Amino acid sequence: MLNNIIKKDFADCIGNTPLIKLKLASDISGCEIYGKCEFLNPGGSVKDRPALQIIKDAILEKKIAKGGTIVEGTAGNTGIGLSLVANSLGIKSVIVMPRTQSEEKKKMLKLCGANLILVDALPYKDPGNYIRYSESLAKEIKNSKGVFWANQFDNLSNKKSHYITTGPEIYKQLSGNIDGFICAIGTGGTISGISAFLKEKNRNIKIGLADPMGSAMYNFYKNNTLISKGSSISEGIGQGRITKNLENVVIDECFQISDSEALNIVFRMIQEEGLILGGSSGINIMGAIKMGKKIGPNKKIVTILCDYGTKYASKIFNKEFLREKNLPIPEWL
Repeated sequence: MLNNIIKKDFADCIGNTPLIKLKLASDISGCEIYGKCEFLNPGGSVKDRPALQIIKDAILEKKIAKGGTIVEGTAGNTGIGLSLVANSLGIKSVIVMPRTQSEEKKKMLKLCGANLILVDALPYKDPGNYIRYSESLAKEIKNSKGVFWANQFDNLSNKKSHYITTGPEIYKQLSGNIDGFICAIGTGGTISGISAFLKEKNRNIKIGLADPMGSAMYNFYKNNTLISKGSSISEGIGQGRITKNLENVVIDECFQISDSEALNIVFRMIQEEGLILGGSSGINIMGAIKMGKKIGPNKKIVTILCDYGTKYASKIFNKEFLREKNLPIPEWL
């Protein structure tokens, strides 16, 4: 009995998050929209899952040991997850992040004790890009216990984490009665891992992509061209290349979501449902609504509630920032 109540360590608290029916999204779409509450992971985001799997696999493959160092380029959440899992296992963390990310995430990484290195936001082709820089940095650091570059974008432990945990959890929580799953693409691990599991269970389950403006994924899966238009304030999602985690993923439906659409739903979720979520969750929920309107009515669709909105207070809950970007400002702010 106690085994179900008491967790043995930090890692044991990751996963098994609840599924919640989103009343607002369900009413708007005419479907049953459910959110996987990934903000309830101990590191506060969906990225705790790949962080744990990446480190577990690296230890099993003897690429790193206690006292070693893990290095990663991240928009923030994976870095937080990696740092906390690493701390619990006696491993040091070096995190490279674009300086354009929210101040809250930077502060959180420092609180985790990570060695945080901020770099300019540069395209992937530039050697100074945060991912590329983290790779070169991992080669320079010396540690007899091992130095491991997590490489979440192309490390298939990322996809594996969602294939063996998130996908099965969703399927079990709805007793297999699911018609669609949708989320945005960052590294590609979440959508590829969950969709691979769900499609194995029932190939008729529709997989949808919710893509922010400025990302090339909508055009790639719609028109087979890696072209992006516009821009987005969302963090940790949007992609301009096909990562290893994205290889072989099957996308049935694609939707583009604007920042205004995402923020309006985020603001309404706070007031009407008591859920304070980040911008990427807003992209996901709007994607689920659009998918519901297309494949519905009365279909059961699941999406990911990635993290808390408190990590973006200086942006999406900042009147000056919103005004400067010509984005909606909630009356209560």
